[in-house]
Amino acid sequence: MNKKNLRILLFFACVAFFAFNTSQTEWTVPEKYEKMANPVASDKESLSIGKSIYNQHCKSCHGKEGLGDGSKAAQLDTPAGDFTAPEFAEQSDGALFYKSWIGRDEMPNFEKKIPDEEDVWHVVNYMRTFE
Repeated sequence: MNKKNLRILLFFACVAFFAFNTSQTEWTVPEKYEKMANPVASDKESLSIGKSIYNQHCKSCHGKEGLGDGSKAAQLDTPAGDFTAPEFAEQSDGALFYKSWIGRDEMPNFEKKIPDEEDVWHVVNYMRTFE
């Protein structure tokens, strides 16, 4: 392989490596969502609804206790989020809403499966109960 081809190959390898690592570590949330306030009170009814939806749509990857150890987690290329981690608690409710509803990569989009935005807020409230 000549030097020119080696440089081209090295360039594309670096680009691919950077793109893979960036997409796996950073999850940019649009400012609109980042600053969005949760309109649903975290009361007994909300937590009950949130738990039911979580068990139906989220538990298989994120686990019963939100540790990211659900039955499907081992099949993922990226770790399922750990809702007990300090990094999780530092996120705004709006960011959690966005990530839960819109998704990215292996995190599915739930706009059609959970069409009522209020239900997503119930899930956000429930996720906040994990410690």
